[in-house]
This record gives sequence, structure tokens and C-alpha cells, in this order.
Amino acid sequence: MNLLGALAKVSGFTLASRITGLVREFLIARAFGASAYTDAFFVAFRLPNLLRRLFAEGAFSQAFVPILAETKHREGEAATRSLIDHAAGTLAAVLLAVSALGVAAAPLLIYVTAPGFAADADKFAVTVDMLRITFPYILFMGLTALAGAMLNTWGRFSVPAFTPVLLNLSFIACALWLAPHVDPPAMALAWAVLAGGILQLGLQCAALARLGLLPRPSVAFGHPGVRRILKGMAPALLGVSVAQVSLLLNTIIASFLESGSVSWLYYADRLMEFPTGMLGVALGTILLPSLAKAAADGDTARYSGLLDWGLRLTILLALPAAAALAVLATPLVSTLYHYGAFGAADVAATRAALHGYAVGLLGLILVKVLAPGFYARQDIATPVRYAIVALVATQAMNAAFVWPLGHAGLALAIGLAACLNALLLWRGLRARRIYVAAAGWPAFLAKVGAATLLMAAALLWLSPPEARWLALGGAPLIRVAHLAGLVAVGALAYFAALAVLGFRPAHFRRHDA
Repeated sequence: MNLLGALAKVSGFTLASRITGLVREFLIARAFGASAYTDAFFVAFRLPNLLRRLFAEGAFSQAFVPILAETKHREGEAATRSLIDHAAGTLAAVLLAVSALGVAAAPLLIYVTAPGFAADADKFAVTVDMLRITFPYILFMGLTALAGAMLNTWGRFSVPAFTPVLLNLSFIACALWLAPHVDPPAMALAWAVLAGGILQLGLQCAALARLGLLPRPSVAFGHPGVRRILKGMAPALLGVSVAQVSLLLNTIIASFLESGSVSWLYYADRLMEFPTGMLGVALGTILLPSLAKAAADGDTARYSGLLDWGLRLTILLALPAAAALAVLATPLVSTLYHYGAFGAADVAATRAALHGYAVGLLGLILVKVLAPGFYARQDIATPVRYAIVALVATQAMNAAFVWPLGHAGLALAIGLAACLNALLLWRGLRARRIYVAAAGWPAFLAKVGAATLLMAAALLWLSPPEARWLALGGAPLIRVAHLAGLVAVGALAYFAALAVLGFRPAHFRRHDA
């Protein structure tokens, strides 16, 4: 399998997801702005979305894929089918119980996750109603994650990568057509979450059926493979999702800040997820099954080579992305959000949060590449220790930054903590000789750094002043054209500099069995 080709395919579908996601955020910002009701929705959506990332795409996938790959490689079809059926049934039972509990305990959950909302009875009640609609999302997305892990293990990356597009389309449809028929109109966003979860699971199940892999669910907590998965999931909850835990804690703090703070952080985080998803999630998706197979084969050289390839690609693409996000923060935020109820003050506040997040973009993506280096070997304890250190550091930095910087200080704390987590993971892999760096890293870093500086200088020189972007509020197409031109110039400057310095696409091709 051509890993670079697979990465390009997954990134392409992820790009489609992010583009439709930006359309969705544009429509939400234009229709609802940054208000008490959008704060309510973002809090109601963040909790099930956090559980999705923690349990489904985080702990479950990291624990399930290595065991599934090992069983498929070593024990044959019958054992693999047994593992799939029992894992699917047990996961469904657990998620169904969690969903029912979440719906019943919605008021308590809002008290815990957004205690500042309790001072506004209407805002609190709307948030509770929204949470009761959105909470079953975790059931559908947990099963979607199981299906996606199976498809990825069989080398079918396209359908899982495309699936998130359906959630964005659900948001777009509900914002355009359902919102005028519900009260408050923002309640349509909660229904969009539920519909999107159902659609995503349906698409994945159809893909499994075509491969003859559709599970026959059977609840069996005592199944040996299920026990191993559950054992691995418990500590992995924190180990692979420290950034999401930090986001939840930041929501609690932001709920006490000025109205709109939760929304500003959300809008900035959505922009951060564009490069994080295209590169970090895509690389993690591609690498984990290959690393698990290399671990099952005992091939340490291949294992280290896969990690080295992933790290080089991350730095090659994430470093300029972080610089571009920082330099183009005002053009990005104003082009995507500065319409209707989203005013100039919202642009400035969202830009400040984006600057804080951009500091840690490289760290956020590196964590998604480095953590599978442990999990593919079924080493759960080590990343957990690092995650705890990073989480404690996040809260210490929150305390230091929130008063002078407000909501932007919360974003900066997450970014810096992600860099710390990535550094700890990298040092741990090196210390255990799991990863041995290939030759040429100093020259590689120097060339990438030089190309990034050249790109940033070109963007700073060509980007119009802030007032001009804000003045184009009535001309969105002109904004889009200007932004697209800047992005094209920045990409051209960066890759032209790399070409002059000797980089070629062939240097990053890699095949894996």
C-alpha cells in the first residue's frame, strides 16, 4: 500500500469535510452570531462531541485497532469475526446506557460543564433541552468509530474519511430550512447533530456490508478480546484526548467570562481543526494500522521508519500551516464569519483565540502521530503519564493567562500544553528505542524553517490592513477571492522555496505491506 497515496486520499476527503464544515460555520455565524443561544448550543454539543472523541475516536479506536490487526494477522478469520461481533454488541450496549443516562441527567451535566449558565434561567433551560437532543449522538458515533476502525484495518480509508461530510450537510440543511420552524431557531442545530449521527452510521454500515463485515452484535464482556479492549480503553481515555479534556475545562472557565467567550473559542477551534484534521487525523488514521502490523511482525526497523516518515510529513506541513493561521487570522475570521450578527468585535475576539491556538498547532498534530507509536504496541500507561502532566500544566497556565488575556489565554494554554505533551511523547519513544531518528534531521528542520519564514514574510507583505477586510462585509466574494489569492501565494512561496532547497515529492513516498 502506498502510504503517501493513502494519505492524499484521506486528506482529500478530509478537505471536503472541512470545506463543508466552514460553510456550516459561515451559516451558523451569519444566522445566529455569537449569542446566548449559540453559547447554549456549543455547550450542549461539546459534551457529546467530547465523549465521541474520548470514547469513540480516542480510547476505543486506539485500543481496538491494534487488537483487531493482531487478531486478523495471527488468529485467522473465525477469531476475527468473533472479536468484531462481540466488540460491536458490547460497545452498543454500553453506549446505549450512557446515552440514556446523559439524557436523564442533562440538568446536572450543564451545572457541571457550564455552571455560569445557572445565573440565566432561560439560557440554562435551552441548553438542557439541546443536550437532551444531542446526547444520543455518542451512540451513533461510537458505532461509526467501530465501523471506521474495521474499514481502516482492511485498508478502506475513503468511506471513513468522507463520513463527516454528512454531519456538515445536516447542519447546513437544518440551519437553512428547519431553523425558521423551531423556537428558538438555534434549536435546529441540536436536531442537526442527531440527524448527522444517524446518517454517518448508515453510510459506514453500507460499506461494511459490501465487504461482508457487517457485525452480528453479541454482548459479551467476558470475551477475551473484549476484555483486552476494555482494559486498554480505561487509561487511554486521558492519554489520547488530553486536548479535549482541556477544552471541556476551558468551557467551564469561559462560561464565567463575558457573553460570547464560549462562541469565540469555538469558532477559533473550528479553524484549527482544518489543518489538524487534514494532517493530524489523516496521518494517525493511516499510521495506526501499519504500526500495529509492524508490531505484530516484530519489525522494529519498519516501525521506527513509519514514525520517522510521519514526523517529517507533520513538520513539513504543520509548521507553515501554523504560521499562516497566525499571519492570516484577520482575513480568515472576517472572510468566514464577519456577516450579519457577527460584528467587528467578534472578529477581534475570535482572532485573539486563534493566535493562542496557532502557537500549539504543531504540538496538537504531533500528538496524533506520536501517541499511536505507543498504542500500536498496546502500551497505554506511558502516554497517560504524559497526558496527566500536560493536563496539569494546562490548568496552571489557565490560571496564569486567563486574567490578563481573557478567553485568548485559555486558547494559548491549550496550545502550549499540546507542545509539552508532544515533547514528552517524543522523548519517551526515543528513550525506549521505539523510535530511532533517521539521518538528516538538522538539515531538514533548517530548510523547512527557512521556507516557512519566507512564506510568512510574503503573506505579511501582501495582506491588506485589518480595516480593509472589515470594510468588505458586504462583498463576501471579494473577500474570498483575496483570501484565496493570499493562500495561493503563500503555498507557492513555501513549496517553491522547498524545491530550491532540494525537496521532491518522491522523498516522502512510502509503501507498507
